Amino acid sequence: MILYEYPLNERIRTLLRLEDLFDRFTFFLAREDPREHHVALTTLFEITEVTSRSELKSDLMKELERQRQTLESFRGSPGIKQDALEIILTQIEKSLAGLSQMQGKTGQNIANNEWLTSIRSRAIIPGATCRFDLPAYYAWQRRTAEERRADIVRWAIPLMPLRDAIVIILRLARESGQATKVIALHGSYQQMLSRRIYQLMRVCVAPDLCVIPEASANKYMLWVRFTEQEGDSRPRTVEVDVPFQLVLCTL
Repeated sequence: MILYEYPLNERIRTLLRLEDLFDRFTFFLAREDPREHHVALTTLFEITEVTSRSELKSDLMKELERQRQTLESFRGSPGIKQDALEIILTQIEKSLAGLSQMQGKTGQNIANNEWLTSIRSRAIIPGATCRFDLPAYYAWQRRTAEERRADIVRWAIPLMPLRDAIVIILRLARESGQATKVIALHGSYQQMLSRRIYQLMRVCVAPDLCVIPEASANKYMLWVRFTEQEGDSRPRTVEVDVPFQLVLCTL
């Protein structure tokens, strides 16, 4: 099955974007080539840009604290796996401690680094990080992979508490939903929400159907519309019935 996720509010949209950026950062950081470490570094700049534009830290702490209080009420409850409960509570408490230890504005360590700032300002210009544009950066890229990786990790460490909190919150959101098998008649599906507030919509479709879901929602109703794409043409609406799995998640 191919899984598509659609945020139903701005907060979850930001968390999903950061999750994707952190995944990309981790992938390229583990590689060896200087060009791959360049992608890791520019991704780190993107993470800093996203995290500095909102009260992300305080929002994450409030949500983690709310989840901690909710989960603690299940201690000793029959039918609840207490070992699993203690594990997630420990993870939440550790994440809260990490967030509380973050000092100053998010990404301030990168903003205060003149060398990184010079690279960041050039990286937004296509092709502007060539060896003749930034010879100091080119010299850094000629260092060993271990040295480059150690530097990038050092610059990224202050942001890691945010990543850990995002992982926990999105995991709790995803685990809150139950998959339901539904059918989009003539490629379109609607469902009334009865004013219940959801955070995330997950749509799973079989890859052999070759369809692409497009989703939207408000507090009253959600829509899923399937399209298909052939070659370089724009996606067009599917006219046949499409079976799929729908998961609605909340926190």
